Amino acid sequence: MTEEPDLHFATKAVHAGQKPDPAYGAVMTPVYLTSTYILEEPGQHPPFEYGRTANPTRQALQDNLAALEGGRFGLCFASGMAAIATVLQTLDAGDHVLCAADIYGGSHRLFTKVFARFGLSFSFVDPAELRNLEAATTARTRLVWLETPSNPLLRIVDLRAVCRWAHDRKLLVAVDNTFATPALQRPLEFGADLVVHSTTKYLGGHSDAVGGAVVTDGEELHAKLKFLQNAVGAVPGPLDCFLILRGTKTLAVRMERHCANAMAVAKHLLAHPEVSGVHYPGLPHSPGHELAKSQMLAFGGVVSFELKGEPDRARRFATRTRLFALAESLGGVESLVGHPATMSHGSMPREERLRLGITDGLVRLSVGIEDSEDLIADLDRAIQASLTP
Repeated sequence: MTEEPDLHFATKAVHAGQKPDPAYGAVMTPVYLTSTYILEEPGQHPPFEYGRTANPTRQALQDNLAALEGGRFGLCFASGMAAIATVLQTLDAGDHVLCAADIYGGSHRLFTKVFARFGLSFSFVDPAELRNLEAATTARTRLVWLETPSNPLLRIVDLRAVCRWAHDRKLLVAVDNTFATPALQRPLEFGADLVVHSTTKYLGGHSDAVGGAVVTDGEELHAKLKFLQNAVGAVPGPLDCFLILRGTKTLAVRMERHCANAMAVAKHLLAHPEVSGVHYPGLPHSPGHELAKSQMLAFGGVVSFELKGEPDRARRFATRTRLFALAESLGGVESLVGHPATMSHGSMPREERLRLGITDGLVRLSVGIEDSEDLIADLDRAIQASLTP
């Protein structure tokens, strides 16, 4: 189809980047399972010549994701971590990154255990106050790395303020938008230079494919990232691209249900006598509620909370749900429960986790699209069951 920039989001999700198959007119983008392509003569460089460099199924997904984020360029990778790594590979040894302290444990591990070995340095700060960023800035600072909502405490970052501050200092801003998705928040509109996704999560939406993506408006940034995508080769297979592209078609309607269910769960937990705290930006008491309202269309499908009692109670709870499956990841149509201290943030030093508020008693829920009454009943049953060892 011809791209129409004024199409609404749900329409773009179904159509953007996808044209009828030129061979047979297939409505759905085919899975091009080929590693190489015929050349007319040596030295020719058509759009598709080798599978690592480009693939038609991958290109359709890249164009779709770029359109959904409101950017000009999209690039897909073998995982969310591969996407993050590729962004960091645009930097040079000696460069410095300002990073929000409350981020996914895998990102923290990649930064501190891998890229720090190659000469990059990182400062983990609370971006809620610009003075914290200012105090940590050095002459070699090149990039600001953000998550909003953050993983796992759902903290909200003021994208407008941080991007304005960073650009005044000629720094780039990258935003991991995995939790919000472009259905709820588009960081490029607030000034971000790069948007990063684990497409494994809400974009794919069915827990059946692993992938990552980066979207940007900058031609120079895109050229650097595209070079690295080809040179390093951490690219997704065409079948994974097909599955994620299938997922984006229903992103708008799925996120409506995820958000409605998460709000119902969060409100119920907030009133539960056995719950000591609930983290969800949709709740009016949440510190980031008003800010989230100003930059998000809804509040997402992830809820975190703490149970009263000893920390081991959270572990017991996580094994006693029936509909919420105890599993890594999030963002699928099915509901999942996780224990951040031993799962998503298990690689983070305990002292640092506790300083951030990621306690041993914290539980993270990825609220699916099931009936909310059934989900709430499952939580109540598991909370009661967690009272006894």
